[in-house]
Amino acid sequence: MPLDAGQIIQALSVGALPVIFAITLHEAAHGFVAYRLGDDTAWRMGRVTFNPIKHIDLFGTIILPLVLFIATAATGKPFVFGYAKPVPVRFDRLNHPRRDMVWVALAGPGTNLILALVSAILLSGVHFLPGMFRTWSDASLQLSVVFNLIIGVFNMIPLPPLDGGRVAVGLLPDFLAIPLARSERYGMLILVALLFLLPLIGEQFHMDLNVVWWVIERPIDWLLNLISWLTGQ
Repeated sequence: MPLDAGQIIQALSVGALPVIFAITLHEAAHGFVAYRLGDDTAWRMGRVTFNPIKHIDLFGTIILPLVLFIATAATGKPFVFGYAKPVPVRFDRLNHPRRDMVWVALAGPGTNLILALVSAILLSGVHFLPGMFRTWSDASLQLSVVFNLIIGVFNMIPLPPLDGGRVAVGLLPDFLAIPLARSERYGMLILVALLFLLPLIGEQFHMDLNVVWWVIERPIDWLLNLISWLTGQ
């Protein structure tokens, strides 16, 4: 069922902070770990900070998620996708470039997992809050758990320029790592096709071609169950 204007505004108020923090702190973590491992490029640009404002991209963090949400809300199946300003990393300046590249890449998804866990822990305390603020906080924190898991798992797909692609390049033997690294120039086109084009084609033929969701659904469910067990919820 399509969402009305009031529901859209309510959903935006609930989701704005979780989405912005998930996307921007993901990037901040890359810069922080790169700095600790020898590359001060992001530090010199003022990007080694967990202040989300420093990492917000006007289009990728604000306009794109907002437009996608409003456009898809009319279908009753709201969808959000976005990105922050990429943190510049000079892998050749890392202390041990190939090994450290893996740690820098893992920092983003790792931060999302931590944010999901912290959000779940905070959920256990929302019953102490008053009325409407309790309802808003509960919805916002639940969204934070799920959205951070989606961002974290999605970014671990082994396709450059996603973090999972960089991890794979750092761990695979050269005969596999080199062609995978070279595929980065086409990576964004492949992602757009997988995220948007294939599902649209599938709808025309009444088929589920949401390949990305096939890949990430089970890891997300497993992590969600793990966090629920750890936090007793």
